[in-house]
Amino acid sequence: MQPDPVGPPVDASPARQPATIALKGRFGTVERLDVPRHGESLWQALEGHDRLWTYMFHGPFADRAAFAAWLVERQVLADPFYYAIVDRSGRASGLAALMSIRPDMRVIEIGHIVLAPALQRTGLATEAQFLLARYAFETLGYRRYEWKCDALNSRSRRAALRLGFAFEGIFRNHMIVKGRSRDTAWFAMTDGDWPARKATFERWLAPDNFDAEGRQRIGLRTFNDAG
Repeated sequence: MQPDPVGPPVDASPARQPATIALKGRFGTVERLDVPRHGESLWQALEGHDRLWTYMFHGPFADRAAFAAWLVERQVLADPFYYAIVDRSGRASGLAALMSIRPDMRVIEIGHIVLAPALQRTGLATEAQFLLARYAFETLGYRRYEWKCDALNSRSRRAALRLGFAFEGIFRNHMIVKGRSRDTAWFAMTDGDWPARKATFERWLAPDNFDAEGRQRIGLRTFNDAG
């Protein structure tokens, strides 16, 4: 009798927890959220842009005090573990979190991403995703890196594909968010995918892929599709 099929053996040692660290890139830095340092610039960048919070669990916020109180709550959490996206001038204009952390399975998710309009479609916005993915795979030792979003959030779904995540399906009636039913779209990349994804990120981020005004010459999705 043939034995039942099983998966290949893997290193079963647990991955590491995210830490307070600064991930430096060419366009800026991804830093552990620190409300005294990042709070005011985040508020200034996000204030008045209520649509940024449509698919989020929290927000929009009535005023600076409400936003600051929410940030203080975020800062002390271990999961989600929040980072600020900071430009070269030292101003924070976005948030992202490593979350749903399962060190024993070596699975982690990138989520709670909020980018101010001024940060969207910039080199820093993409570079931040590269820095966090590289940190998760190469420093912390995760083998699966997930991206999940409301299935109706077309912008997030396009972003996941552009960044090199593979679409895996829809979980129906997965959550209740702000009193509404949410179907969730699942995406992921694995440690097996990462070498090719890393190479495309590095090709996209290369200085010669940007013109004198800082505009990309070739899009990241094009590099991923070619790879």
